[in-house]
Amino acid sequence: MNLYKGCSHGCIYCDSRSECYHIEQFDTVRIKANAIQILEGELRRKRGEKATIFTGSMSDPYNPLENKLELTRHALELIEYYGFGVSVATKSNLIIRDIDLFKAIGAKSPVLTKMTITTADDALAQKIEPYVSVSSKRFEAIRNMSEEGIFTGILMMPLLPFIEDTEENIFEIVKKAYESGVKFIYPAIGMTMRIGQREYFYSQLDKHFPGMKEKYIGTYGNQYKCVSQQARQLFQLFADECKARGILYKMPQIIEAYKKGYRSQQLSLF
Repeated sequence: MNLYKGCSHGCIYCDSRSECYHIEQFDTVRIKANAIQILEGELRRKRGEKATIFTGSMSDPYNPLENKLELTRHALELIEYYGFGVSVATKSNLIIRDIDLFKAIGAKSPVLTKMTITTADDALAQKIEPYVSVSSKRFEAIRNMSEEGIFTGILMMPLLPFIEDTEENIFEIVKKAYESGVKFIYPAIGMTMRIGQREYFYSQLDKHFPGMKEKYIGTYGNQYKCVSQQARQLFQLFADECKARGILYKMPQIIEAYKKGYRSQQLSLF
């Protein structure tokens, strides 16, 4: 479910800028016509076991326009009314506004909220994700969600090579995540680059990290997958830190955990 088109967060690495998605004027957030009416029609026609509605893959559902229009909130109201589950990915602390609806949905269906955090350092976050809540605000939002019993975690992706792929950064993210009460952290130690995305990324590297573009070109050329050269050892550090704190980090375990109890509960109704 994407109620909006485009994004104003300005993240320098965003894959949704890629030419293959054909999103013109990507930095301008627009509303999809009749999105709420279309959603209600779709949900009303669904029969059988209720599915989970995912949002946040192409445009952040908690962009600044949402603060005024509340399309995401209206969508959550419909999801709750029709008995569906929901999975939300965002970078904005505006998500805490809808804690009441996440709790209402969670009373009968699975809820999964995911906050993207790629650095524990607010100053660095402002360079790579300039127009969104800084990392400390996101950790605070996670704590608020967790304290209300909502299944909440972190998308630690992408960790930008030569910029964020350090032991110190990973350790701090896991540490602060644990202190915030997360259930999981899902990582990607590296990034992808497509046509359109690559050009914008390189222009921002020239602006904020002089000389870094040449390092990327020399290391990765025109590769699609730009995996950190330290990925293996960094992932082992990450996994060890998560295990020590009881934080999930493998997708099958995350899926099983957030759906636990709901499937048997729904089947028992029949």
